[in-house]
Amino acid sequence: MITGAHSIIYSKKSEEDRAFLKDVLQFPYVDVGHGWLIFGLPPSEVAVHPSEKGGTHELYLMCDDIEAFVADMKKRGIATDPVENQGWGLLSNVTLPGGGKLGVYQPRHARPKSPGGASKAKRPGKPKAKTTAKKPAKTAGTAKKAAPKKRAAKKK
Repeated sequence: MITGAHSIIYSKKSEEDRAFLKDVLQFPYVDVGHGWLIFGLPPSEVAVHPSEKGGTHELYLMCDDIEAFVADMKKRGIATDPVENQGWGLLSNVTLPGGGKLGVYQPRHARPKSPGGASKAKRPGKPKAKTTAKKPAKTAGTAKKAAPKKRAAKKK
């Protein structure tokens, strides 16, 4: 049924904003002709919030470490807003070359799995299960092939 989502960022300087997504954020992309780039995004999610006016949409990127992201943008001379704790996550905004702001946050909320199960969704506060079974280490030249199993003779 649904195989993905397509988000659009409207910009007064679309070429510069495309370069930002390609060169700074290093999103994979395809050129669909005439320099029109479509970028691949990491696994995503969608939420519906109540609103009096409706019809408004927002796009946020998510990261594992907002402080590291902001520091990296600062090193590159890219403006960001101060990090704010929103409860559901740590939020900043990066200023795009076209002047628009793009929200970036470190989520603190539970993350759903992608419909295809390909997401590495995380649930805060739940540690990953540790595996305790270990395979014996093989050392060079000591591994032996197992002898073939003999079949029991059928009784007549």
